Amino acid sequence: MLNNPSEDLLAALKAVVGDKGWIVPTDTYLTEQRGLYRGRAAIVLRPGSTVEVAACVRLCAEAKVAIVPWGGGTGLVGGQVMPEGPVPVVLALDRMRNVRAVIPQESAMIVDAGVTVQAAQEAAAAHGKLFPLSYASEGTASIGGGLSVNSGGLIAVRYGVARDMCLGLEVVTPQGEIWDGLTTLRKDNTGYDLRDLYIGAEGTLGVICGAGLKIVPQPQAKSTAFAVVRSPADAVALLDAVQDASGGAVATFELMARLSLDFVFTAQPTYRDPMESVGEWYVLAELWGGDEAALDAALQGCLANGLENGAVLDAAFAVNEGQRSNFRAIREAMSDAQKVSGGASIKHDISLPIGRIPEFLEVAGKAVVAAVPGARPCPFGHLGDGNLHYNISQPVGGDPDAFLGHWGEVNAVVHEIVKLMGGSISAEHGIGRLKRGELANHADPVKLALLRRIKDALDPDGIMNPGAILDNQP
Repeated sequence: MLNNPSEDLLAALKAVVGDKGWIVPTDTYLTEQRGLYRGRAAIVLRPGSTVEVAACVRLCAEAKVAIVPWGGGTGLVGGQVMPEGPVPVVLALDRMRNVRAVIPQESAMIVDAGVTVQAAQEAAAAHGKLFPLSYASEGTASIGGGLSVNSGGLIAVRYGVARDMCLGLEVVTPQGEIWDGLTTLRKDNTGYDLRDLYIGAEGTLGVICGAGLKIVPQPQAKSTAFAVVRSPADAVALLDAVQDASGGAVATFELMARLSLDFVFTAQPTYRDPMESVGEWYVLAELWGGDEAALDAALQGCLANGLENGAVLDAAFAVNEGQRSNFRAIREAMSDAQKVSGGASIKHDISLPIGRIPEFLEVAGKAVVAAVPGARPCPFGHLGDGNLHYNISQPVGGDPDAFLGHWGEVNAVVHEIVKLMGGSISAEHGIGRLKRGELANHADPVKLALLRRIKDALDPDGIMNPGAILDNQP
């Protein structure tokens, strides 16, 4: 049974972190950014070191007080706030922002968990390397938070997700111990892989305080195109063709419905449509490598073949870095633009076998409109790795609250189709509190039982982010 923090505990926590290490809770630390959840906290702790984190966790463990780890607050499933149960302590890592080491000869770097993704990119770039994690919130999202939800992003098709970039971790356990797994080794076959256990755990098994990360050579050349395609099936075929022609150089391959572009151009009037033709489906393709002429030849050749056989209806190539950035900015603006231009939306972060995405889009589109007449599917996302953001906008002129009242119904419809097609209900955002019920409904029962056993074994008192991923019942 968890307790509310006592005044004695709060005084002891303040003594550990000092005057700079705590604040009175504010909206920044208590509100999920889409407004779906509002948490509570007795205090926001902002420790400056792993030793301070461990001391705070030990005190909370002894008092049986819940801890909600907080990275950059950019999570989209409510994992960073706790609206129910006894009042918790928020443990924010946003003062732990040291880049501890960049080791180019090992293609590795070591950072505090509070370092932002963008700061990690900049630290790698200063040594002529690339930290290959990239998404719209990278200026705010932290490395610890990204690892905790195993985030993906726009170039995951080439480099993988956060898990693939992590070599080692430094973690504070629910008992306040410090596990020093902060290695840069590529091979370490010495028993269970604890690193992979904490990645994607959303702070329910411990607090990630530091990470050893892979860095890679900077691409010397890029080739980028925006294109209208006849159908999602043609987009899948184009992806395969470009991968083959380029020797696997595809870094980004995004699929976008026309509605998603319309929302962007409405919300951002200064953005220009890169295409002269208007179609139903678009792709953004970017190749990275060492030979610009070879990349251009591969991408342009595949698009030329598509134009000839009717699979591609129009295409535009970026001739400089400014155009390349403009193409990418359109894609990155889609989530925010949907809210501004389309009203209320019901969102899904799903993954599917790439070859089944066209079938999914057809089946799910009909099912969603049947469930909520007038609803507007607005899918976009990372076709290159099978991850779609299958978002549904409210009917034109409809009541936003009434539409959001269908959230559970629409989730059930979409996720059942995902399950039948061998996909996942969470590709890169995690489970948090938003998808906890859906996980219970759709996951393999043995998997759920194993998740519960792991949680109970590592955090028997249930103090670490209770209510995230799993409910609070033993």
